[in-house]
Amino acid sequence: MNGALNEFLPESWKSYLPAALTKRAPVVPVLRFSGPIGVVTPLRPGISLSTSAAAIDKAFSMSGAKAVAIQINSPGGSAVQSMLIFKRIRALAAEKDLKVYVFAEDVAASGGYLLALAADEIYADPSSIVGSIGVITATFGVNELINRIGVQRRVYTAGESKDILDPFLPEKPSDVERIKALQSDVHQAFIDLVKTRRGAKLDKADVNLFTGEFWSGKRALELGLIDGLSDLRSKMREVYGDDVNLKLVAPSTSWFRRRRGVFAESGALDFGFSPGGFAADLISAIEARALWSRFGF
Repeated sequence: MNGALNEFLPESWKSYLPAALTKRAPVVPVLRFSGPIGVVTPLRPGISLSTSAAAIDKAFSMSGAKAVAIQINSPGGSAVQSMLIFKRIRALAAEKDLKVYVFAEDVAASGGYLLALAADEIYADPSSIVGSIGVITATFGVNELINRIGVQRRVYTAGESKDILDPFLPEKPSDVERIKALQSDVHQAFIDLVKTRRGAKLDKADVNLFTGEFWSGKRALELGLIDGLSDLRSKMREVYGDDVNLKLVAPSTSWFRRRRGVFAESGALDFGFSPGGFAADLISAIEARALWSRFGF
């Protein structure tokens, strides 16, 4: 009732009414990031800046917002997309002077934990899976299989390293060395971000946090990776009162917008990767399933 009065009554009238009738409930916009990050095809949109930017901007621009809350349920994925979303959230938090709370659900691991670092405070369930601060590259090798069945692999490239990690060619030690060097750079950037965002809270950790290991929410609290054990509704009512108005800000579900966003991610030119219709969706589904299965889901 109070909210309705505030929406429709002229400001000049409100001074004549009791404060109890015109007091606005605190508003906290809620963003939700669910699924693998950057695993995106036309029929299977994942978490990316292009699919999330409008919702993020809307949440931080909401009238009367006291803070922004984010629910995360993600096993990770693209380091780049995780960082792009992180930067957008932190930039808007600074611009709008709004505090950010993150609530981990089943999983906030790898890139999912990187997203959580955008928060001023991170909370999780005691049974949530948190961490996995590492980098992984997965492929497969079928060169022996195609040799056995008499298939010839014909690859033509401009650039001697363009066929690096091709699963149909024998693995080359130089390729492995190059990938490991790349992983090391990405891993170090992740480590630096964790140390910057969590600071002295990590001092109580009695283990190496950066091996790619993951922990329960209860253990993550002990290690300083999160700030407490709670859920979104309980914590927001604790901070802003029982009448807090939690407003979910959902990304667009328009098929055209999602498809346009996917091609914006993929690029109009083909430099070795392209959206491949059914095959791309199948690969995307396998990748997503593999990410979740690492954490028992």
